Amino acid sequence: MRLTRRAVLRLMAAAAAAAGASRAGAAAPLLQRTIPSSGESIPAVGLGTWRTFDVGTSAAERAPLRAVLERFVALGGRVIDSSPMYGAAESVAGDIAADLALADRLFWATKVWTSGREAGVKQMEESRRRMRVARLDLMQIHNLLDWPTHLRTLREWKQAGRVRYIGVTHYTAGAYDELERVLRAEPLDFVQVNYSLGERDAERRILPLAKDRGVAVLVNRPFAEGGLFQRVRGTALPAWAADIGCTTWAQFFLKWILAHPAVTCAIPATSRVEHLADNMTAGIGPLPDAATRDRMAAVAATFR
Repeated sequence: MRLTRRAVLRLMAAAAAAAGASRAGAAAPLLQRTIPSSGESIPAVGLGTWRTFDVGTSAAERAPLRAVLERFVALGGRVIDSSPMYGAAESVAGDIAADLALADRLFWATKVWTSGREAGVKQMEESRRRMRVARLDLMQIHNLLDWPTHLRTLREWKQAGRVRYIGVTHYTAGAYDELERVLRAEPLDFVQVNYSLGERDAERRILPLAKDRGVAVLVNRPFAEGGLFQRVRGTALPAWAADIGCTTWAQFFLKWILAHPAVTCAIPATSRVEHLADNMTAGIGPLPDAATRDRMAAVAATFR
């Protein structure tokens, strides 16, 4: 019998509930990673908002996301990443966090995605208002758009205490030449890049360079836009995945990412609490060593 991810998660929830009845212990601690430029620690699993948080204003539309954000923080999550490119996502995240009194417990990351200094300043101010925070933790230049202009502004803002960290992002290997040039030339706190068992190009140049330069790495597209789940649909995890605490493919995919020494935080997006809990579990317990990561990659390669 083939089980969908939803069916597997329901079984996991039932098992967890049964186990919870026999113990009173607190939740296991979430893996923490250090931001090289400051020494601050953040959880290794965060929350993306692309598509998932782009909803309307009704209570019915926002209820699932309210549950996701509440559970995210309860499980130890902090890093939430958004962008003006993501429709209403910034506002939805900001409104829900304010309503739940969680804003001060989150690490707010967003992006500037426009051309020109004045347009950039206006957009960043609007992002701060939409997220309903006095100061943003991380502002990133989305897809390197007009990055020399915005980087000058971001350095001024960081110096003035208007943002805590600055960085750049991209989501496609076709931009890695330019991304590498920027990382080599400019001191940055963060780089955000796509990386997964389905998109491994970043590990050849970008991840080693980020580690050498002391730049924290946020990982987007950790499931290759869901493509990894399509590849393994109906296929059972290898039995040895239990040795590193994996009970689902999502945990398998995320643990492989988190085991890379350059990775600071992966930011999978979801609008469903059960998927959120599944993703967060990847940041608990053992991570694969280099040999096991190779074994995991070999498994993933068989499903291409």
